[in-house]
Amino acid sequence: MKFVLIQADGIPDRPLEELQGKTPLEAAKTPFMDQLVQLSEMGTINHIPKGMKSGSDVGNLSVLGYNPEKYFTGRSPIEAESIGIDLEPADICYRCNLVNIVNKNGKEFMNDHSAGHIDTEVSKKIISALREEIEDDEFKLYQGVSYRHILVWKGGCNNLETTPPHDILEKDIIQYLPTGPGSVRLRDLMRQARIKIKKVKNLMPELKNSDCSDIWLWGQGKKPTLPHFNSIHKINGSVISAVDLIKGIGKLCGLNVLNVEGATGYLDTNYKGKVSAALESLKKDDFCMIHIEAPDETGHEGDYEKKIRAISDLDEKVVGPIIEGLKAGHDEYKICIVSDHPTPVDIRTHSYEYVPYLIFDSRLNKNKHNQNTFSERSANESSLIHDDGHKLLASFLKN
Repeated sequence: MKFVLIQADGIPDRPLEELQGKTPLEAAKTPFMDQLVQLSEMGTINHIPKGMKSGSDVGNLSVLGYNPEKYFTGRSPIEAESIGIDLEPADICYRCNLVNIVNKNGKEFMNDHSAGHIDTEVSKKIISALREEIEDDEFKLYQGVSYRHILVWKGGCNNLETTPPHDILEKDIIQYLPTGPGSVRLRDLMRQARIKIKKVKNLMPELKNSDCSDIWLWGQGKKPTLPHFNSIHKINGSVISAVDLIKGIGKLCGLNVLNVEGATGYLDTNYKGKVSAALESLKKDDFCMIHIEAPDETGHEGDYEKKIRAISDLDEKVVGPIIEGLKAGHDEYKICIVSDHPTPVDIRTHSYEYVPYLIFDSRLNKNKHNQNTFSERSANESSLIHDDGHKLLASFLKN
């Protein structure tokens, strides 16, 4: 039996007036997901435990079967694992976003949490310059992908309040800056970085048109530990993603992390390469998770047309080819499609609604519902409701 989990990050949404009351998922062309759902288990599930913030860190731990209430220590140390940073027990790790902050009438607003989805090669030059400015025996800065980078505070403070920049788009940043013990140090670093970025952009013509104006520090925590995937489920597997967070979870739980050239985490990602890598991995292993980030990113942009495109691309370029590849190469297989959280375009951040899921089993030829489409509305009409999202994976992997 082969198992493919397709994690459609942020795909659920809310009805929009611009779409005559449909969600982007309902408005998108999804013939392959609709084909699957007609022969699948379908319901709704919650990956964000009560009292925890809705985010891809908490959500993806749950998607991969780990109870976030037990294993979550912060977002950035998971990403640090992916990059290969060897954290000491006293190290506090922070996510360092390259962002765009704009001044409007004397107030500063978070304009873009991704600095225009800054190119990795451009961000590399900015991070290199920032290292010269802020690195010392206490602070170390590490290059990531696109706008996502890591700051390690040696023996630093962990009891600060920080806010994800994608949660405050178009908002005045003053009330969301780091607060609590040690926050003055971080604010000073952010001010230093702003000055340095401005200087670098003036000196380097290739950076002049970059949307990057600042860094934003958030998602702090200490190094986590996860029990190995194989020790729990007795199978080996792989994870495919463009995002360091997902790669970090994969490394921590002993999954093979497959790097695909051209995987960007956006609309221009290498879908074909991801599918090929997944199918190739299943020749050796029995499980593969394919993570698709574009629905989440386009939700943060507040662009329903782009989100519809992201969902249609997911269906056409991932779900369809995966079905075809599994049919051609394996007698028995299961497919799960699920999301970690909603990212509604009208609020441009994560929300807390339960998300739809489906589980298709090639051995079965009938469903337990009368729905013909995979959508929030259809899933909500199902009687299957799961409060503890981290339990879904074990149910999916039952042979």
